[in-house]
Amino acid sequence: MTDKTTSHSTRSSKNDNQVAGYKTVSLLFGVHAHQPVGNFPEVIDDAHFRCYRPFLQVLHRFPKFRFAVHISGWLLDYLLQKFPEDMALLQEMVARGQVELFGAGDTEPVLAVIPEQDRYGQLTRFSDKLETRLGQRPQGAWLTERVWEATVVPSLADAGIRYVTVDDYHFLCAGKEASQLDGYYTTEESGRPLDLFPISEGLRYRIPFAPAHEVVAYMEWLADQGEDAAAVYFDDIEKFGIWPETYEWVYEKKWLENFIRGVLASGKIKPRTYKEYHDKNKTRGIVYLPTTSYIEMNEWTLPAPAAARYADLVAREKSSGRYEEHKAYLRGGIWKNFFTRYPESNWMHKRMQALSLRVAQLSERKRTANLLDDLYEAQANDAYWHGLFGGLYLPHLRRAVYNAIVRLEAKLDRIVPRRFAAQADCDKDGVDELFIFNNKLQAIVKLDGHGGICEFDDYRLNHNFGDTLRRQAEHYFKKIHGNKPGSEPPGEGIASAHDRITFKHEIAPSDLLTDHNPQGLFTEAWIDASESLPIKNYELIQADKNSVQFKARFRNGTIEKTVNLDGHRIETRYTTKRIKGGNLSVRLLLAMPSCDGCAGRYISADNFILGGFGAPLELSKTDRLILDDGVLGGYLTLGASQPVSIHAKPYFTVSQSEAGFEKIMQAVELTVSWPVSSGLVSLSLEVNPGILEV
Repeated sequence: MTDKTTSHSTRSSKNDNQVAGYKTVSLLFGVHAHQPVGNFPEVIDDAHFRCYRPFLQVLHRFPKFRFAVHISGWLLDYLLQKFPEDMALLQEMVARGQVELFGAGDTEPVLAVIPEQDRYGQLTRFSDKLETRLGQRPQGAWLTERVWEATVVPSLADAGIRYVTVDDYHFLCAGKEASQLDGYYTTEESGRPLDLFPISEGLRYRIPFAPAHEVVAYMEWLADQGEDAAAVYFDDIEKFGIWPETYEWVYEKKWLENFIRGVLASGKIKPRTYKEYHDKNKTRGIVYLPTTSYIEMNEWTLPAPAAARYADLVAREKSSGRYEEHKAYLRGGIWKNFFTRYPESNWMHKRMQALSLRVAQLSERKRTANLLDDLYEAQANDAYWHGLFGGLYLPHLRRAVYNAIVRLEAKLDRIVPRRFAAQADCDKDGVDELFIFNNKLQAIVKLDGHGGICEFDDYRLNHNFGDTLRRQAEHYFKKIHGNKPGSEPPGEGIASAHDRITFKHEIAPSDLLTDHNPQGLFTEAWIDASESLPIKNYELIQADKNSVQFKARFRNGTIEKTVNLDGHRIETRYTTKRIKGGNLSVRLLLAMPSCDGCAGRYISADNFILGGFGAPLELSKTDRLILDDGVLGGYLTLGASQPVSIHAKPYFTVSQSEAGFEKIMQAVELTVSWPVSSGLVSLSLEVNPGILEV
């Protein structure tokens, strides 16, 4: 390890970056490999076969091409176990000095939005893993989604990180000129220094989409622009084989090999690791960056109306030819805006924060690695946001976060039991929630007048049945019916995923309607032939650890509602008084892991398969319906104290991904109804682990 205090006079400068009388540029080439915690094994395997393996195989053949690699911790664990031969290639390249390993938080959290003690823990855990498994302790770090906040500097520095990469856009926003961004700068926070490398947007948009010879020529041009120059590239490795058309382009048409050969044949381009460049060159000076991320992210974080105005402004600036001059001043939102845009993201985040505090309050002896495993998995970034890629919209990614949250909470309850029902504004939205629980189930009731359950957890299955996502407007919806599918890149090369408009599913205007109803379980409405009125004036009457009671005045009468936990069952009891005519309707959105896959099915009271979760279902005068889910490894039994009507249908949202616009089933939507005149009626949900024989 090079001593950071080494005098700058001992470092080489001009002579090190000159060959045969002309200037050279140091190519600092880095790739970031990541798969979300909870992603499907078949997806990861496909990514490995189309991207990770061929990339390593090509690079292994060129020992003189030096580069940096960051593989997120969860993915690294998977690859080391599943594909040890391919990881041996990486380990060999590390040993021979060809590869520099970059650190990060172990489960790829956005460091700026997790508690400070967890930042340090995540960073050091991953550095330890790299040193133990691959033989090198990192000095550089990849910042998840290049989200920059100055508050992360102390944790990075304390964890032994000397430098990170962020976009050159970050520097432009701080007032730097593009011509100044061919080296690294130094920042500090509370006296802890950290060096910052600006990733070149010019390279990020060219690699690997432009022809290889054009990229090489561009870097040779950069060599003539300044002394000790660095061409800084660090971006997603998935662009090298997973994005549309890139496998054929990068490997079958040999873009990557041609690029490497062009670099090595050039007298002006010298591939180096970040560490080599950092050790031999001086900082360009002090800099303080604003809170920001990359340009596209700053648009994605905005609510739909603001995002549309921002996109229109950017389009006008581009059409007028002023964009490059003004883009540093055309900033959108910041990453934390996702918590204000999506209540579901905010809820997960605040649940994670509360559990992190419980872990931090334990004695060091009780704060085991097992607890930290769950906590860190709950901090994985992918399920908390949405942009070009599915993220928050993908149920299996949210499910992985909730699995960790519920698992961790059960463990903490065994160490330090909760004694009473807790009432607090957990998500800081101005409305309290009430937590009722036993050692098998937990129901979190939103005290917003609707009396609904926003989270329903089973501690044996580590599953939240209330984990769904409401339909809301997205700014990219205007592209769905305003543009024709497909796009072609100008000239040679291929189109980036950012520029494509494709469709995985047919999208109808009705699919884009927003849903203003409360999400979760057990929200009520009164329905007759002419109107539907939601019950939204429930008052809390009393609560204890296992139950909560509400009362609402309605149409000169009253509705009393009691929610009770009993073993593996949650029950709601309804009593209506002096309400004439109509039906009481109860809505339940149930997050079933199978969604519209083949492993989810409805089963009747007399043990007949009625159909899959992806199809609508109508039942009248029944007192039982079973929801069997092979992915869950269990089933729900919906029971009623008297015959009721049940209408079931899939609940879809529309989102975009790199593969196109798609409909995603978020939950099973059940509507249970009966005549108000029935008096006392109870509904129950019983959770049963295991396989149901039919």
